[in-house]
Amino acid sequence: MRVLLVEDDYMIGNVVQQALRDASYATDWVTDGDAALNALACLSYEIVLLDLGLPKTDGMAVLRSIRANDHRMPVVVLTARDATEDRVAGLDAGADDYLVKPFEMSELLARMRAVTRRQGPAAGPVLSNGVLTLNPATHEAAMDGGPVRLTGREFALLQALMVRPGAILSRAELENRIYGWNEEVESNAVEFLIHAIRKKLGSKAIKNVRGVGWTVSRPA
Repeated sequence: MRVLLVEDDYMIGNVVQQALRDASYATDWVTDGDAALNALACLSYEIVLLDLGLPKTDGMAVLRSIRANDHRMPVVVLTARDATEDRVAGLDAGADDYLVKPFEMSELLARMRAVTRRQGPAAGPVLSNGVLTLNPATHEAAMDGGPVRLTGREFALLQALMVRPGAILSRAELENRIYGWNEEVESNAVEFLIHAIRKKLGSKAIKNVRGVGWTVSRPA
């Protein structure tokens, strides 16, 4: 899952970016509102983490622009503005959630899972196509047996497929959901991860469509 982090405080930004990458999110970090709008115009993101007190273009203006152009993309506001009127203004402008600094990363990750889950076809916390299940909270997957633990990259790849069962994702689309800016991507990285997942879950867990990409089965 690809995340846009918009935060002008370098200490906070570094900590959050590293924590997100450790949690298997492909994370791009920008430090002002103009850069955020440029990133959103060029790339597709599953969620935006947005500070409000930004240089250049204010965070509220960024939020309104997001909602004017993409009404579905989840936005979680991360800010020191804790007054009730600020919370109300942020939520009324289109934020899906509002988290006041300082916060625990475990809470941020839980809120991210909650708001992105609302975008999917099912409201439950576990992704499933009827045969294969994936738990975003524990990074465990199961198919014809007990749950197995996935590495961060394995989880990120399988999650990209499980949120759209039946859809075929190309190598480039999978890389885009697994790796952030400035992260080195080896030419056979996707194939290596798929091989590792199949070794843990079985050869039928992920299907290859020759010359196109990979998919997991659509629910029956």
